[in-house]
Amino acid sequence: MPVDTLLPLVVGYLLGSVPFGLILTRMTGAGDLRAIGSGNIGATNVLRTGKKGLAAATLLLDMGKGLAAVLIARHVWPGSEPLSALAVVLGHCFPIWLKFRGGKGVATLMGVSLGLAWPIGLAYAVTWLGVLGISRYSSLGGMSAAVAAPLAAALLGFAAFVPVLALLALLVVFLHRENIARLRAGTEPKVGKKA
Repeated sequence: MPVDTLLPLVVGYLLGSVPFGLILTRMTGAGDLRAIGSGNIGATNVLRTGKKGLAAATLLLDMGKGLAAVLIARHVWPGSEPLSALAVVLGHCFPIWLKFRGGKGVATLMGVSLGLAWPIGLAYAVTWLGVLGISRYSSLGGMSAAVAAPLAAALLGFAAFVPVLALLALLVVFLHRENIARLRAGTEPKVGKKA
């Protein structure tokens, strides 16, 4: 495998695999995030600790690593942004340090979308916040935003990014399969309620 293909994958994966939610909750004495609520390491589960500031910090840091991976790839290995985008989300969802049990990729994919092209990131954010605000379901907002990203890329003239964003949207929806079952059963918790 060429170095300029391998390195964006490795750097992206390693950036993505930093479990900011777990690190922040441990540093602040909130306990092991994997033993709280859904056991997920993302911002929504951090919110279930009752620490809104930590949840916001987790959200921003998870977005930041997605954005950073794409921007680093663009600067160091131009044209490799889709590879890095794929790798950073995979790193977040399947971090080697946590036995491949990570988050569901929503915030990191937001950062990736913004890094690939700001109009895609804007469409992602508007969809995420809009659906979340209306439904109060974090999972529904995240899945809707993930699906909106490749659609926005196609409609806004960023066809080169459609394949990777479509693949990542499928991954995000797949990782939310338990949430989908709870949404259908009417048992999915809304934002602000403890699981």
